[in-house]
Amino acid sequence: MVNKKKQQLHMKLKLWLIILLIPVSIALYTTTIIMWQQLKELPIIKKLGAEDMKDIPAFDIEIPNKYIPIYQKAAKKYNIPWTLLAAHHRIETRFSTMKTLESPVGAVGHMQFMPCTFVGWKHPSCKDLGKGNIQKKELTDPKIINSYGGYGVDANGDGLADPYNIEDAIYSAANYLAASGAANGKIKKAVYHYNHDDEYVENVLYYYKLYDKHKKELVFNSKIALEASKK
Repeated sequence: MVNKKKQQLHMKLKLWLIILLIPVSIALYTTTIIMWQQLKELPIIKKLGAEDMKDIPAFDIEIPNKYIPIYQKAAKKYNIPWTLLAAHHRIETRFSTMKTLESPVGAVGHMQFMPCTFVGWKHPSCKDLGKGNIQKKELTDPKIINSYGGYGVDANGDGLADPYNIEDAIYSAANYLAASGAANGKIKKAVYHYNHDDEYVENVLYYYKLYDKHKKELVFNSKIALEASKK
């Protein structure tokens, strides 16, 4: 009889524990959901979302206003997106703010061309990565560049195709990207041709998509800033 009463008591205790645990479990679940929703609003979580571009830090979106008209003119001439040129410029030299415009492997100028790509791979010294043994006079001479099949462009009409001149450099990059597929919409292929590195391609495409999404705002701000600078 005593054992039966004990069993009944144990059953009642278990039943009460179950009854008590149900609301506790519901409360914990609800709290977890609320906390996760709040966490999703934090910037670090938002930036992980591929489609949520509006929360990218301002320094990622900004482009120096003075360069945008150059990108646009070069892009129009070679039928490529101007935002692609901006993305390359951002990755290559951080909009020409690097201390030196020469890389350890020999790339030169605002858009970091290998000399052999700029002047042409038919140059007798061109091999391997493309640094070559090219004199400055050869590197910037449009006639020599044309004869060697290079991509250097004299954009400002001063008689030189100079990778250290911002207009020449950007037009030359547009020329190369267009010839590499960008003029036909093959953006990824063109970027890969510019630098055969998967991480490089991902980085350029990241900024290209970011700038492309905000291009109207960027162009508007650029026009306002340039007009204000003339006053």
